[in-house]
Amino acid sequence: MKIDGVEYKILDTKEKITVADSFVLRSNKIGGGNGEAKLYVGNDNNDVRTFFGNEGFSVRCCLLKKDLIQYLKDSENEYKKPEQNYTKKDEMPQLWQDRLNKINTLGDILYFNIEEQDQLQGPRVYVNSASPNYTLIRELSLPNITYLSAIKLEDNQNNILFYFRLFVDYFGETQHPAVIEDELERLSDKEDISSEQKTQLVKARLGQGKYRKALLEECPFCPITLVSDDRLLIASHIKPWVDSNEKEKTDPKNGFMFTPTFDFLFDRGFITFTDDKKMVISPWISKITCSRLNISPNKQYPMLPIESREKYLEYHRKNIFKS
Repeated sequence: MKIDGVEYKILDTKEKITVADSFVLRSNKIGGGNGEAKLYVGNDNNDVRTFFGNEGFSVRCCLLKKDLIQYLKDSENEYKKPEQNYTKKDEMPQLWQDRLNKINTLGDILYFNIEEQDQLQGPRVYVNSASPNYTLIRELSLPNITYLSAIKLEDNQNNILFYFRLFVDYFGETQHPAVIEDELERLSDKEDISSEQKTQLVKARLGQGKYRKALLEECPFCPITLVSDDRLLIASHIKPWVDSNEKEKTDPKNGFMFTPTFDFLFDRGFITFTDDKKMVISPWISKITCSRLNISPNKQYPMLPIESREKYLEYHRKNIFKS
């Protein structure tokens, strides 16, 4: 991985640091108070110490401008059609535009240091920073639907850098509820397709109906686990349903049958595949998680049905995969 012209190797990944309501700036809050700058990164245990360092650590970190822009893009619908009752709910659309304008004026790489708040007693580990680049995390993040991930990097001079990135998770969904609602409403209003077609399009969103049946005929088992019990298989879209046109929504070539864990990983862009049937794993998945899942980069899956799915997989690699 290259950042600012420097080549780094990935040492490890901390997959999820929850962004709580208590951490974000007042304008983003749901509850009361002004928010606290300290960030909880985990309990004081071997995993946290191995990743961040011994008690009292101070480490160099960075954010990437392109990631912040992507986060604002991913959270745009929540800013503009809020599902949560923010303190300044009516101002959220303008805040989104103001924040995008601000990020566009910044440099490509935003460095800052974080220090452990070791004056705080107890089993919880907190960090803080006086840097405005750290404050950006608090300014952009929306509570409950935002989490941070961090990759621990090392250059050839043994210098350590922690690369932080913001991600959105809409209460367990990859798409904002308003987006799904708008698409369902659009389909309902279409007069050039029958009621049965509309029903099948809606069922396809959940991997049901004729879409699932056709996909099962082509892919009667999970190509990763080889599980063939259809009760345990999910009809997963390659190009997301909400981004697909009417044909793509129900096209069995726009899907794989996966067991639930691999459906989740693929749907959220933590894994993808090359056209020669090799798995690509996101750097935002830790080594221990990969080990527990028994997956590894570039492992080939001969039973993966690639034929006629290349264009959908290209879309997945470019737009869904968390690189």
